Amino acid sequence: MSKVRILPDILSNKIAAGEVVERPASVVKELVENALDAKSRSIAIDVEKGGRRLIRVADDGCGMAADDAMLAIERYATSKIYTDEDLFNISTLGFRGEALPSIASVSKFSLTTRAQDLDVGCTVEMEGGKVTKVSETGAPKGTLISVAHLFFNTPARRKFLKGEGTEMGHIADTVSAIALAWPQVRFRLTHNGKAVRSWPATDDLRQRVEEVLGRDVRGHLAEVSLTRGELTVSGFVSSPEVTRSTTQKIFLYVNGRPVKDRVILNSLLSGYRPRLMKGRFPMGMLSITLPCDWVDVNVHPAKNEVRFRDASSVGLAVEDGVKEALAQAEAASRQFGSGRPATGFVPSAPPSMPMPRREDLDVRVAEPSALFVEEPAAPELCSPLPPQAWEEADAEPLYTPAEPTAPTAPLPPLPEEETEPAEPAPCPPTGDHAGQFARLRIIGQYADTYILCDAGDGLILIDQHAAHERVVFEQLKGQGSVLSQRLLVPETVELGFREADALTGILEELTRFGLEVEPFGGTTFVVKSVPAMLAPDGMARLISEIAEKMVRMGQRDTLERCLDECLILMACHGAIRAGQALSTKEVHRLLTELDACRDPSFCPHGRPTWIRWSTGSLERAFKR
Repeated sequence: MSKVRILPDILSNKIAAGEVVERPASVVKELVENALDAKSRSIAIDVEKGGRRLIRVADDGCGMAADDAMLAIERYATSKIYTDEDLFNISTLGFRGEALPSIASVSKFSLTTRAQDLDVGCTVEMEGGKVTKVSETGAPKGTLISVAHLFFNTPARRKFLKGEGTEMGHIADTVSAIALAWPQVRFRLTHNGKAVRSWPATDDLRQRVEEVLGRDVRGHLAEVSLTRGELTVSGFVSSPEVTRSTTQKIFLYVNGRPVKDRVILNSLLSGYRPRLMKGRFPMGMLSITLPCDWVDVNVHPAKNEVRFRDASSVGLAVEDGVKEALAQAEAASRQFGSGRPATGFVPSAPPSMPMPRREDLDVRVAEPSALFVEEPAAPELCSPLPPQAWEEADAEPLYTPAEPTAPTAPLPPLPEEETEPAEPAPCPPTGDHAGQFARLRIIGQYADTYILCDAGDGLILIDQHAAHERVVFEQLKGQGSVLSQRLLVPETVELGFREADALTGILEELTRFGLEVEPFGGTTFVVKSVPAMLAPDGMARLISEIAEKMVRMGQRDTLERCLDECLILMACHGAIRAGQALSTKEVHRLLTELDACRDPSFCPHGRPTWIRWSTGSLERAFKR
């Protein structure tokens, strides 16, 4: 008996389904793309139980005759390619006849369709890849496809599906990504009979971008428009002030097809240099339009990856397009007068962050302190300082040391053989050296970011943001119940489906930390109270980042670890910022509270809060 066998069609379709149908969102993607290829103007997606029980996609496209409907469920049947040349010149979103048999082989499948020039439609019903019924039926123009009980005949695949909320989140993200590229089409998404998202048709791409990305980007979008020969880069990107901690809100398209491409993504981020902080990512969408034979869309079964004939030219065009868009928007925003151009960013007020004690907020604008002096002109230096010593070689001591008014508690000494400024050394335990920071003699602030202190045997530099971040984090975590303040006007925040599902699971725990957030219908939440130690500004952004963090961490981490990450985000938002001038009283308050911390040497992210240069290392740097 021969060892090599030809697989049955049903088994072949199941294997193909494993490549095309990864989860319910894959089914939605294939069916919606087919509807778009059919020139639909309105698409409705109804989902039950996260797609496990039912996925139904209805469109008003061109529809099919009965003969075409029967061919569409056969393998290797398509209306989109006919010759070898067509295979490398694909202008559609996929092959209608290729996905349907794969989907039908792992579900209870129904297709109802009617072409515009016919009076009667037809229905084809299948179960596990086998046709069970074909009949004529009355139907509106277009196509209705129902996929019920996905993976019912492949339990090994079904057990790998995630929870209902997670799978529905992937579906919502998939539909959002497609809707963003097709503003002229109306989309409606429902789950268990309740509306999740609805995007009316519009000719204004900016409007669709704002609807999908949320209110945060309104007034903060720069339009990208660059053409180089037959290559066009278009879309909208957010202001550097509106960022996220992940790339989840960056949508990329090639000839209308949603893709995941590192060339485009890295080029987009390069266009922001040096505007973005490390670990922050913009929001927006970019669409690349180029001749179909310049790109290969068949490098992945799910058609979400592409390969360019000349990737470097595409990347350079994306980078230049983003740079030009940001520069033009920033220039427009700087034009003062009665008629600021609509294409410019809306100027944001500088953030108002709380000081270490809320009762001391009035001293933020206190008298100019003698601690902060004007920097003199750069002197001539015989030899440059070590690169770690100063950011630039134009700095010199700005004061003459005086006798300290109180004895200082020196921090751990540096080894004598050190010839360059040292790496941060951990602070001794607070219990053994209580008040070590408060006893430092304050010299002043450098760049409104670093606090300079005299430790007696060296120079201490304290990062005010990192230090206050540690203080706020330990205060939030150390208290059993954090005092909260009620917002005069509650703030609403719109989230994606996955983010909303993740946030719902920790609302009760967030209340313990003084953050009262309640559902407000759909995927919208309302912030009613915030911790008293935090300023109420920017709560919508904080909630968005907490939800994104929860989605990214998923179920692999414990609730305690997830809550710690939420507290870190809250501390980061509540801490004083770099570039913020502090009064003498505020600096003393910060150092006193840093003494009370269990681990004052590092911020919750792991960055050092202070560094020390010993007197000996400074003298050696100056060749003394």
